[in-house]
Amino acid sequence: MKREVKFATKCVHAAEKPYPVFGAHTTPIFQTSTFIFENARQGAARFAGDESGYVYARIPPNTPTHAVLAEKFAALEGGEAGQTFASGMAAITAIALTALKQGDHLISTDVVYGCTYSLFSQVLPGLGIEVSFIDTSKTENVKRVFKPETKMVFLESPANPTLTVCDITEIARITGENGALCVVDNTFATPYFQRPLELGADLSLSSCTKYIGGHADLLGGIVAGNRDFIDRMSTIVGYTGGIMGPHEAWLCIRGLKTLHIRMEKHAENSMKVAEFLESRPEVDWVRYPGLPGHPQHELARKQMSGFSGMLSFEVKGGIEAGRKLMDNVKLCSLAVSLGATDTLIQHPASMTHACVPHEVRKSVGITDGLVRLSVGIEDYEDIIEDLKQALKAI
Repeated sequence: MKREVKFATKCVHAAEKPYPVFGAHTTPIFQTSTFIFENARQGAARFAGDESGYVYARIPPNTPTHAVLAEKFAALEGGEAGQTFASGMAAITAIALTALKQGDHLISTDVVYGCTYSLFSQVLPGLGIEVSFIDTSKTENVKRVFKPETKMVFLESPANPTLTVCDITEIARITGENGALCVVDNTFATPYFQRPLELGADLSLSSCTKYIGGHADLLGGIVAGNRDFIDRMSTIVGYTGGIMGPHEAWLCIRGLKTLHIRMEKHAENSMKVAEFLESRPEVDWVRYPGLPGHPQHELARKQMSGFSGMLSFEVKGGIEAGRKLMDNVKLCSLAVSLGATDTLIQHPASMTHACVPHEVRKSVGITDGLVRLSVGIEDYEDIIEDLKQALKAI
């Protein structure tokens, strides 16, 4: 029986293959929009789906560069197949359009990325799809709102920006028993720290813009799951065209090769920073799954192998104190997004989640004073010193 290689080895070697024509050591960037067929029969067979292969860069499997990235990511997530996208939002949109139709019902975590909330609350209802936003950290809520028309449950775990954690295994069991899909946005955790498919979910997605690329220099999204769904989704991908560029795909391949190393450092630094913030008199509370005081700490320990690099906290004095803090950092960058090598600090209520109505933000715990921190891979002592001097300025 062939021994399965470990995660770190998959990061480096999964899906990689030599290109003997030129002897390229790394996967090349296939900068082409179309592909030449050997004959008319082959062209017809590929367009009909009777023969696998490449036809046009908009149509999956897109290009060989995209194919390597999709296969590598699927191997890391434990899925049968994968598909790349121009952004995380393009990935979520394609999943929704594949899985849902007029008259269907979607259950979503109430704390999700702002644009995910807008897609679910504004766009999908216009297509005749009903959406319920609930606190999915309480599994009984999922059971309570489930109905015959429910076709998908969408989870963010840990959630953006409250770091709420959901019981993926139990919710996946509920969806499976009711013939619905369980979809998990795994952007915060990455497959290094959490593999939703192994916990029972049907699909796991990530914004490659964050930890997958890892260097704040690209936009992208990616999905892994069973081959049947990925194949069905390819029609939507081809028709809507939200595909990743070949250079971005190559950057993601490169990023994945160091994912395991970077995530260890992100998590190590985040624990140190979280403990520091907990000790500060200027801070009301800190949310980080690795802290014993996190509401779902034990669940996080159970379904995650580490706690990643995201945390949120609130400074005393509300939004004005938070603004003063962010205006006084020197090492940390005041910027949205996350998962970069450097530490990013931002204010969700006025930035990433500004599109979520105030009353909704307040009800789900996205307070006006909440500050979100994406802890980088600098020396943690330097991150802490920067936050310390900024806190003193409040």
